[in-house]
This record gives sequence, C-alpha cells and structure tokens, in this order.
Amino acid sequence: MSTDQIHEELDRRAEKTAAQVVAWRRHLHRHPELSNREAGTARLIAEHLRSLDLDEVRTGIAGHGVVGVLRGCGGRVEGDGRVVALRADIDALPVEDLCGTDFASRAVDADYPGGPFPVSHACGHDCHTAMLMGAATVLAGVRDRLPGTVLFVFQPAEEGPPVTERGGARAMLDEGACDDPVPTMTFGMHVTPYPKGHVGYRVGNQYGASTLVKIVVTGKQVHGSTPWQGVDPMPAVGAVLTGIGQLYRQVSAFDPITVSIGHIEDVGRFNIIGQAVNLWGTVRCAVESDMAEVQRRLTTLAEHSAAAYGATATVDYLQAVPPVHNSAEWVAAGLPTIHRVVGEERTVETGATLGYDDVSEFMNRFGGLYVMLGVQDASLDAGGRPVPLPGGRGLVTNHNPHFYADDDTLVTGVRLHAHMAYDHLTGALAP
Repeated sequence: MSTDQIHEELDRRAEKTAAQVVAWRRHLHRHPELSNREAGTARLIAEHLRSLDLDEVRTGIAGHGVVGVLRGCGGRVEGDGRVVALRADIDALPVEDLCGTDFASRAVDADYPGGPFPVSHACGHDCHTAMLMGAATVLAGVRDRLPGTVLFVFQPAEEGPPVTERGGARAMLDEGACDDPVPTMTFGMHVTPYPKGHVGYRVGNQYGASTLVKIVVTGKQVHGSTPWQGVDPMPAVGAVLTGIGQLYRQVSAFDPITVSIGHIEDVGRFNIIGQAVNLWGTVRCAVESDMAEVQRRLTTLAEHSAAAYGATATVDYLQAVPPVHNSAEWVAAGLPTIHRVVGEERTVETGATLGYDDVSEFMNRFGGLYVMLGVQDASLDAGGRPVPLPGGRGLVTNHNPHFYADDDTLVTGVRLHAHMAYDHLTGALAP
C-alpha cells in the first residue's frame, strides 16, 4: 500500500470514529475533574486503550496520568526507531459552565483545596482528550503499517496542581512516563477561538513562560475601631496592586510581560483589621530570559510597598513552566502534513500569546510541534486575525465560562494526530 493510500485510510478511519469522539467529548464535558483529581477521566481513557489491545497501558503516572504504547509492525522494531508521543491534557477548571449546551457541566468539587468550586472544561481539554482517544483508535487499526512506536500520553494537572501537591508534565517525566521507549517527537494541539478547522502555528514561542506567584502581606490584627493600634495590610495590598500595573514599563516594551493577581484571601471581618492578606497570581513573559528580572522587580515592589505602610511582605514563585517553543526546523517539517490535513488556505501563522502549556516540558526534552486548532464561529480579517461570524456564537476565549467548541471539528484533530504520527514514523516529518 502506498503512502497516499495509507493517508486516505487514516482519513477514512478518522471519519468512522467521529461520532464516538463527539460522544466521548460530551461525556467528559458533563463530568469534568480538577487537576490531580481526574480519576474518572483516567479510567475512561485506560478502558478504551485496553480495548484496542495496545502493547501496554500504563496508569497512575503522576497521579492520574495514562500512557498507551502502540508498537507498529506487529510489535517488531523497524524503521529508524522513531517514537512519536501524542499528548493531550485531561484536567478541567474551577469555572462555572455557561456554554449553553444540553451537556453543560453542573459539577461542583466541594473538597478541592480552597473550594467548593464549580468545575467545567472551559479550556477545551475534553476536546483534546477525546481527539487523542480517537487517534488511538485510528492508529491501532493500521498498526501493521507503522514502522515505529506511538505513545498516547494523557497528562493530568496541566492547569497546575494545588500548590501543596506535585503534578503535571514534569511530574510525569520524572516518573518515567516516556523512558521506554524514548520519543523522537512530541505533537500536541490546543483548541482555540479561531475559525473552525483552521490550524494556527508559530515559529518561536507559541506560548510564554509562566510562574505562579504568592504574595503574603502581613500587618498587625486589631479592632476596626482602633486602626492606629495595629497595622492594616490592606493599604499595602492596594499599593502592590496599583504598582503591578507599572511593571511593564520597567522591562523592554518589545517583549511583552504581564503580572495578574487572580485571587485574594484575607482573614479579616467587617469590624476586624486582619493580620495578613494573601495574593495569588501569575507572571507571564514572552521571552523566558525576562522572568528573573520581572520577579526581582515584583519582589521589590511588594516588599517596599508593605514597608511604606509599616507591614511586611514575602513573595514566593511556584510551578514554573517554560515557554512552548516551535523551532523553525520542526515547523518546516510539519507544515506539509498540516496542509494535507486542513489545506494550505486554512493554515495560519499566528502571533505569540502569553498563555502557557506545560507540553513545553515534553517538547524541550524530545523536540516536536504544537499547534492551535480553531473550533469557533469565526473568519479571518485581512490581517489574519479572527473575527466573529455574523449570526454565530462569537469568539469566546479559553477559561471563560461561555467557552465553546464545535463538535464537528474534532475529527480534524483526530486526523492531525494520526497524520503527524504516521509521517514522523516513516521519516517524512523530521527536522
């Protein structure tokens, strides 16, 4: 069978999985699970992979991680020993689901640290998981024609585990998820507010570097009627929040950075000036080398602002994630495959973003490619930017309660996984 015929068979098999992929996606959407709590999701994945009679299905990696191993050519080692790792993230977010579908989540996690939280797949990981499960079905069906090995890597805690726990891509790698065999390529994708079926790519940093920050401003607790007898941490917190908005002016304007505080905890009451206030946030840098300088300036801002009000501040940086970097060589190698799957007219070079994805841990170690898959009612303007389609649902960003994804586009993700895997194993996709 020729290469073109195998590509056509991959597409036929992908179409046959389409309805099941949609069903998986809707089930996962109804039953989302937060980072490091993805037990039901992992069980569904493992049961499906075992049904495919893979060579090995590993579970319980870094919590609820699952890795399926498919050795091609009847399990024999052939070709150049290539191994492709196809990766999907499986965790959900503490975000209310307002997507408006009949399969919207009503889940609440009452036991999660800091909770209770509503839980939803507002970032689209349900799509990623379902698409990779579909790709496993497709590739298992042509295993006798795969001259290498495919690893199906289902990763928990991409959104970040609770700060007292380990988890995510680095933890999976530390526990040997990809030690046997070692990948020669990583491939992954993320659904995004782009036109349905379009694929976005970028040479360089697709996503930025990220770190979680915790700032604790400490004063002296006192009754609200006698503030002069204590130290109120709130004015210092206000100064920190205001000062953060000026940090961008202290580093190069040509390399974007952002510092965002998303959660504040205090221990006060309407008539009590509390002892301390915790600020939780994230630092993002388009260029990883800027991170140390941004952290230094943020620490200085917090400590000095607190001191100005007679308080103190401590700053801790946690859960650092490197940027997702697509090298020019890997992009050049992958573009012919992308063009075959979606068409050159639907392949778009995108700008950088300050989002993060710890797929970077896999890519930094093994090389590979990461792309964006459009799943919303949009078109592209003359500058290549997505704009809402008239009469459509509009553009809704990931992590928004109204985020949505088009089910009919998921088969495109299945095809991308399958074609990328086959092309790499045959040597057609390699830098």
